[in-house]
Amino acid sequence: MIDVKGYAARTAKSRLAPFTFSRRNVGRQDVLIGIRYCGICHSDVHQARDEWGGSIFPMVPGHEIVGVVEQVGASVKQFKVGQMVGVGCFVDSCRTCPQCKKGEEQYCEGHISFTYNGKERDGVTPTYGGYSTKVVVDQRYVLRIPKQLRPEEAAPLLCAGITTYSPLHHWGVGKGHRLAIVGLGGLGHMAVKIGKALGAHVTVLSHSDKKRRDAKRLGAKDFYKTSDPKTFTTLAKQFDFILDTVSAPHDLDAQLELLKTDGTMILVGVPDKPAQLGAFPLILKRRRLVGSLIGGIQETQEMLDFCAKHKCGADVEVIPIQKVNEAYDRLVRGDVRYRFVIDMGSLT
Repeated sequence: MIDVKGYAARTAKSRLAPFTFSRRNVGRQDVLIGIRYCGICHSDVHQARDEWGGSIFPMVPGHEIVGVVEQVGASVKQFKVGQMVGVGCFVDSCRTCPQCKKGEEQYCEGHISFTYNGKERDGVTPTYGGYSTKVVVDQRYVLRIPKQLRPEEAAPLLCAGITTYSPLHHWGVGKGHRLAIVGLGGLGHMAVKIGKALGAHVTVLSHSDKKRRDAKRLGAKDFYKTSDPKTFTTLAKQFDFILDTVSAPHDLDAQLELLKTDGTMILVGVPDKPAQLGAFPLILKRRRLVGSLIGGIQETQEMLDFCAKHKCGADVEVIPIQKVNEAYDRLVRGDVRYRFVIDMGSLT
């Protein structure tokens, strides 16, 4: 076994603190990665604080991992020692269900092994995430980080990037489409960059004026406050697509009224309380309300290459691991522009 240092939540009420544990030895198909950076996702906070229920403790969060290959198994052909690589939200899946076979492992119908707060394929061994010094992952679930991306700016792409790229790609958002992004946080700022790169006319809908300038800098053509009731009158029936990234409870009915006939609203944010939804905003204009998870391995690699080509790295604030609890509190307050990334060198 490989000894690893990390930071863990021991219970839902405890602060993250130093934690030592073991990774498996490198198998024939495995890659040992020395972790350089790990992004902090809002879902890390939800799960470490057991706000969604079902959390497994002790928990080492982190599923936006970038590091350097330190060792490869005998059968590994795709990666070599010294290469910069990434690991996203899952580290294994059943590999045999229809979804896995078509490269959409994120929707695995068998057993998916999430990078943390999950179980390995044996259904028993807990998974520990990227707030740690090393990780061992099957080569089929490891991603190549393009040289055009700085590693700290690439880390959030492994969740925030693919979470926004996948639905925009799946529903064919592109030139000539009017796209609204609800919320300008870790997910929203990537949605603006990717939406612009796809050729869409991007509008940001945010609660206040605080991020107006940032929205324009990131590539949005327009910006409106959702706290102003006039916004919903002015923008009624204006959009082909709405990508909703907000993780706090809010009015979905009002947003649906901003869609054109046959428009689509895509949910990627996960509030901790169920949403209220009326039928008429959907029925009267044949609108669609859909959801989207992350992406499969192939699509995630495609996203990384796309972001490298279009210079769409994440806007990050790099912190030492010792400030992770402060970062969690700031993240809940919305006090980050736009993604915290932990420099894992601070742990060693």
